[in-house]
Amino acid sequence: MTARARRPPWWRRFDPYLLALAGTVGLAALFPASGAGARFAATACDLAVALLFFLYGARLSTRETLAGLRHLRLHGLVLAATFGLFPLLGLATALLTPVPLTEQLQAGVLFLCLVPSTVQSSVALTGAAGGDVPAAICAGTYSSLAGLVLTPLLVAGLLGSHAGLSADGLLRIGLQLLAPFLLGQVLRPWIGGLVARHKRLLTPVDRGSILLVVYTAFSAAVAQGIWHQATPFALLGMVVVLLALLAATLAATGLGARGLGLDRPAAIAAMLCGSQKSLANGLPMATVLFGSEAGVMVLPLMAYHQLQLVVGTVLAGRWAARAPEPAAAGGQPTAELSPAGGPPAHG
Repeated sequence: MTARARRPPWWRRFDPYLLALAGTVGLAALFPASGAGARFAATACDLAVALLFFLYGARLSTRETLAGLRHLRLHGLVLAATFGLFPLLGLATALLTPVPLTEQLQAGVLFLCLVPSTVQSSVALTGAAGGDVPAAICAGTYSSLAGLVLTPLLVAGLLGSHAGLSADGLLRIGLQLLAPFLLGQVLRPWIGGLVARHKRLLTPVDRGSILLVVYTAFSAAVAQGIWHQATPFALLGMVVVLLALLAATLAATGLGARGLGLDRPAAIAAMLCGSQKSLANGLPMATVLFGSEAGVMVLPLMAYHQLQLVVGTVLAGRWAARAPEPAAAGGQPTAELSPAGGPPAHG
């Protein structure tokens, strides 16, 4: 059977979850929650966010997290890219207002730059590319943990006028994000096995919670006239800016991995983890941090999420196809990574 014959139909190549996200935005645009429905949706959204972070805590293995500390150079590079380079690039996008970015979209791009890295897609792409999967799991986990503290602090410092954080706001963040996460960690010895065994059953809970967050945020945004702020020209400009951000971080993490002397599998993990952003963490955080403004603020994050998956999939395929052959007796092969052309054969 030929490769073409084995390819699935075109409609099966789309991620149903991404289609559901787009459909939820469309539903909110056509039928936004209002009045009592909006209040009910907001309450349900708060509960869904708490449930999400409780499940994150229940799934996180403390032993595996500590075991990953041996990859200190890799984790340092990922954290530096996520919470150092990205925020600097996000601040630089202020030079791109009002063209091609509107002020609101630029604020959303900056928020995107403050969100932690993702675990799921980074690990999947690292595995497909032949990278260091355990290192990717730990790098994404450390980034998520750091983001619970660093993201609200960075938002307060760089987006304070949008977030309007106060002592009450910080308390709300602690109650909705940190407290459920810590509770999940405390109860993990008793419920961790149950959560792991029923992972497939809990996945719809995770994704359903995110869809509820999206619907609630965009319903509030539609009521505020989001589509007057996000014109087609502004959205096109946003996509160009996001692609530039992705290219810059891939190049920077690739150079950083080379400078730190990381081997090829670790460099792949560093590039993929250091250039990606978590939709699952970012969306709930936005609802807590921005309230009714969350709809506009998460548009760049949702667009970037899809771009990173497409670009990451292409790069993973190239890197896997050009992986070095196993080392012959007498040496370990090395390979440099290039975001544009993939890792060349070892020399």
